[in-house]
Amino acid sequence: MHKSGDVVLGGLFPIHFFRSVPHLSFTSKPQQPTCHGFYELGFRLAQTMLFAIDEINRNSNLLPNVTLGYTLYDNCVELGIAFRAALSLVSGQEEKIILDDTCVGNPPVIGIVGDSSSTPSIAISSVLGLYRVPMVSYFATCSCLSGRQKYPSFFRTIPSDAFQVHAMINILKHFGWTWAGLLVSDDDYGFHAARALQSELNLSGEICLAYVEVLPWDKSTDEVRRIVNIMKKSTARVVIVFAHESRMIKLMEEVVRQNVTGLQWMASEAWTSATVLQTPQLMPYLGGTLGIAIRRGEVPGFREFLLQIRPDLYHNNSYGNSMVRFWEFTFQCRFAPAPPGWLEGGGPLCTGQEELENKDTEFLDISNLRSEYNVYKAVYAFAHSLDDMLHCKPGKGPFSEHSCATLQSLKPWQLVYYLERVNFTTPSGDQVSFDENGDALPIYDVMNWLWLPDGSTKVQNVGEVKRSAFKGEELILDDDKIFWNFDSKKPPRSVCSESCPPGTHMVRRKGEPECCFDLFHYLPSFVSDSLGCTSCPEDFWSNSQRDHCVPKKTEFLSYHDPLGICLTATSLLGTFICAVVLGIFIYHRKTPIIRANNSELSFQLLLSLKLCFLCSLLFIGRPIMWTCQLRHAAFGISFVLCVSCILVKTMVVLAVFKASKPGGGTSLKWFGVTQQRGTVLVFTSIQAAICTTWLVSSSPTPHKNTQYHNNKIVYECAVGSTVCFSVLLGYIGVLAFLSFLIAFLVRNLPDSFNEAKLITFSMLIFCAVWVAFVPAYISSPGNLADAVEAFAILASSFGLLVALFGPKCYIILIRPELNTRKALMGRDIVWKKNYDSE
Repeated sequence: MHKSGDVVLGGLFPIHFFRSVPHLSFTSKPQQPTCHGFYELGFRLAQTMLFAIDEINRNSNLLPNVTLGYTLYDNCVELGIAFRAALSLVSGQEEKIILDDTCVGNPPVIGIVGDSSSTPSIAISSVLGLYRVPMVSYFATCSCLSGRQKYPSFFRTIPSDAFQVHAMINILKHFGWTWAGLLVSDDDYGFHAARALQSELNLSGEICLAYVEVLPWDKSTDEVRRIVNIMKKSTARVVIVFAHESRMIKLMEEVVRQNVTGLQWMASEAWTSATVLQTPQLMPYLGGTLGIAIRRGEVPGFREFLLQIRPDLYHNNSYGNSMVRFWEFTFQCRFAPAPPGWLEGGGPLCTGQEELENKDTEFLDISNLRSEYNVYKAVYAFAHSLDDMLHCKPGKGPFSEHSCATLQSLKPWQLVYYLERVNFTTPSGDQVSFDENGDALPIYDVMNWLWLPDGSTKVQNVGEVKRSAFKGEELILDDDKIFWNFDSKKPPRSVCSESCPPGTHMVRRKGEPECCFDLFHYLPSFVSDSLGCTSCPEDFWSNSQRDHCVPKKTEFLSYHDPLGICLTATSLLGTFICAVVLGIFIYHRKTPIIRANNSELSFQLLLSLKLCFLCSLLFIGRPIMWTCQLRHAAFGISFVLCVSCILVKTMVVLAVFKASKPGGGTSLKWFGVTQQRGTVLVFTSIQAAICTTWLVSSSPTPHKNTQYHNNKIVYECAVGSTVCFSVLLGYIGVLAFLSFLIAFLVRNLPDSFNEAKLITFSMLIFCAVWVAFVPAYISSPGNLADAVEAFAILASSFGLLVALFGPKCYIILIRPELNTRKALMGRDIVWKKNYDSE
């Protein structure tokens, strides 16, 4: 189609679906390709451009005194044909179109409206971009075309697939569909859409693809059958398709053959409005389809324009063969001369006077103008850019030396400059402008295929998705309006694995997408919330439903526990008995049995035993800093004081025995009262030094232990330094062993009441208790370790108290007749010496 003018715009439109490309032998001039399969809606796209140009030429406010012309080519949905047409448009080297006797041919165009798909647009704009010839596409959505360095003069009035992908993902999230299949066409449109969708899904991590398949270009039934088999076996109930309607026709034929139902289809803008798929045979399968559609617009006066077109039999070269093809397709007739067999078969002849208005055809249905609206906006974008250019004031222009462009010397890159800055509003109220990538303002309608009870179909608008500077991406859906082609009349469930109920967490299946997982119950220290699996704070634990954190139970050796009560009572009992024994000894301090057994050391021993009993109380109750620091120090010093007294008593017994022999009188000089006190003080001071070093270097501290029980906090005292603790126990052990050894050596001294035997027995009990303590302490968890240590203290203290003071109290209270000097001394001089020293 061609019309001359002051400025000529080019156009590329799919007037035919199919083509026959001749074989290239490279030995003869190739024949021209032929196209067939008339596409009624493609022809309407071309008519939209003609209408827009006619409307602009009649508008005195836009491009006054300038007439727009056009040259339009059929791309036949074929890359090679579209590419050749585009180069012909911009070079002006195509064979001359003879309009009348005075025609001189078709001039080069200043810009092209087209192409209708991404792959030809990529090829064409990569060449036109070298010369900065502007190209405004109405249907090429590949996100790759947003690259300004590769395609500097490409623009489009349809949003990029990048935004369409975001719109798809928003719909998937809205309905909770996390498991979907993806089908794409075998071209740039499909490949880039698949790459963009997979990239976005990987970033979000919320939605997974069960399969990704490529719909073949050719009629490969085996490949289509394989794809449908995959869809049939998959658990994904949602199928996303980025493909043209011609690919969908082949696919749906196989879907119907295998009777694959129960799928929720999601359509890209390429086939959302495809009426060829809205048939009674396909709607049982495609009913309820949700699709992304180009923004619908109003084009006032367009229907009246379409009703005025007529095939001009005398000057039909201005339309080529397209008008004839349209008329024959619409009225199912043939212009004379009719093809052979047409008239014989009863076919009518076309007169050219048939009335379009009386024909029920989709061509005249302008209630759903989408691609046409984009064509309309593309033509007006060129017109407003030219108008802005013509309003440039000399000396204030945007080019070198503030010059302006003129129609007579217009360079393509100058028109690109104004296209980048164009901004206008259509009669429908939509703003038209291009961003820094040449993309239109992103907005889509969300469509739903409604299958009516009478078998008819309707594609209804159920929402929109758009992006704004203030709200970002926004999805608006009217859920109540959506038709679902399922028995439940509700959205289907499409997940690989059901979401985790409270108290469980997911473990991904090896080798499968991250949406496929197995469910396991949470560890008790984790809960499920809106963010997934969340760890409870250190001192908290999950409740039985695993959805809230509750404080952990605390555990320590408490005064309220039965074990704590028993230990406390035992400690106080031992302290009380010590006090009673001390009172008895003080009261009977003048009696022989008290005087003969070194009364001062006995008093010191009783006082140290009281401290031993009392220090066990430090191991009961919730550990705090001062109790942790004091418990081991008090225990160590008390027991060293106790054992030191016993050791000195044993050494005194040995010294008295040696003094009783000839020449041994000097032995008692070294074990007088002063020396005895000093020895006890020195031994105790060494232990005090060990404890001080421990507290200064690595002091015991309170510790919350969660290793023993996950649901409990065991409060205990960390010893700080294991070495210091070992030295403390070892020092006590050394003194106890020396006491035992010396007492054992003098156990058979000839006397009636030899205290060495009692010391030997008491040290045997003491050592046995503490030897058993070490493995028991190490193997006891938590508060039981404190109980073991307190029990060892009490057991060894009672052992010393009973073994050392039990027999004496027995004599004092029960057998007072034995509490005489004569009874104690008998025939031996040892106790006499000991008695005299007292």
